[in-house]
Amino acid sequence: MTDAPTRFDLSQDQLPTAWLNIMPSIAQAGMQPLPPLHPGTHEPVTPDLLAPLFPEALILQEVSTDPWIDIPGGVLDMYRLWRPSPLHRAVRLEKALQTTARIYFKYEGVSPAGSHKPNTAIAQAYYNKEAGTKRLATETGAGQWGSALAMAAKFFGIDCQVFMVKASYEQKPYRRIFMETFGAEVVPSPSPTTQAGKAILDADPKSTGSLGIAISEAVEVAATSGGAIKYSLGSVLNHVLLHQTVIGLEAKAQMELAGDRPDIVIGCVGGGSNYAGLAYPFMVDRLSGSAPDMRFLATEPAACPTLTKGRFAYDFADTGMMTPLIPMYTLGHTFVPAPVHAGGLRYHGDAPSLSLLVKHGHMDAVAYSQNAVFDAALQFAHTEGIVPAPESAHAVRGAIDEAIAARDAGEERVILFGLSGHGAFDMKAYDDYLNGRLPEVEYRQEDVLTAMAQVPDVPIDGVAP
Repeated sequence: MTDAPTRFDLSQDQLPTAWLNIMPSIAQAGMQPLPPLHPGTHEPVTPDLLAPLFPEALILQEVSTDPWIDIPGGVLDMYRLWRPSPLHRAVRLEKALQTTARIYFKYEGVSPAGSHKPNTAIAQAYYNKEAGTKRLATETGAGQWGSALAMAAKFFGIDCQVFMVKASYEQKPYRRIFMETFGAEVVPSPSPTTQAGKAILDADPKSTGSLGIAISEAVEVAATSGGAIKYSLGSVLNHVLLHQTVIGLEAKAQMELAGDRPDIVIGCVGGGSNYAGLAYPFMVDRLSGSAPDMRFLATEPAACPTLTKGRFAYDFADTGMMTPLIPMYTLGHTFVPAPVHAGGLRYHGDAPSLSLLVKHGHMDAVAYSQNAVFDAALQFAHTEGIVPAPESAHAVRGAIDEAIAARDAGEERVILFGLSGHGAFDMKAYDDYLNGRLPEVEYRQEDVLTAMAQVPDVPIDGVAP
């Protein structure tokens, strides 16, 4: 144990006033960002093609080459409900592991919705309100994103419809109730209310759903509304990851308060928003050469191992093939992961910017099975007193493994990981784990091969697929 401080807080007047855009740093480091492509012509998507889905301000952020984007005052006012969020040093976990490492975690579970998701939900609702939007449609996996957008939409007086992956809809009723408490309409996906949902149910009436399917339903609702409904996305796109960088910007200042600098930055990855939010303000130092030895580790479920088993390719972001083609690591847009409890990580693809960093060796990735993740979650809860969300527990697993490796090597190592949300709405998952009902599910190679056969035949980075 240590008598040194174990919690590092910033005052509200130290809240970041601009988001960091990593795209200029990626380009300056010699990695050429690839544009999304029109699914029919395979030509780069132009901003006007995104107008039916997003307000102009978000489209401009999506394609921005400015290194900093000012945070509007109306967004900052909402952020102050819970931001800046705390940085903790996990000294009790360090002692339990008998490690020579110092472990820090940035805790986003203090937000009203219990996760990092309001960082972009508030911003997206704000810009939609400014543009006159009356109703938003979206999808959600585990329910964290749906909860955040339902809350944000209510704050700004906008109606909200959420297509929730059916596996999570059934596993996590309190997430649904949270969304409904804030006035959202929550629909289990796939649903018979959209053409995309009907097609899936016709093929498989017992489908447990996927984020790709839920995205198709939400995009369809927005795209066929004649502009009356806009679409809101909780991960993957540049503007979403941009909004999340408040996490890492705060964490950099807090690590300075702690008098430490991370040797490795760890987070869980489904689409990439929480991990990018933490990692990108540190990643710019690696890309600029000021911190070339800093390591980055993305953790994901073995049931949906996009970064570790997927292929870097142009693919649809949704199952119904309604979105542009996105350059990313993918398992194939028709891949439906097993209904593991980490519903927020059950996505077939990853953010293009994060995928590019993995492809060029600036970021590593590892996949974990369910029981190994929940082993780590319990060890963390027993020592630090916070029950992590199943998604966040993947980052806990990665941090514990790094701390053990440091101990075994007799090395000092500074570990920073993102605890992206609490698990108070995930007690069914913990009940299954504690009572031996948690299956050890990994992906089936034949399912991936089948899905990858459906990936469009589009050259990427000058190379044919």
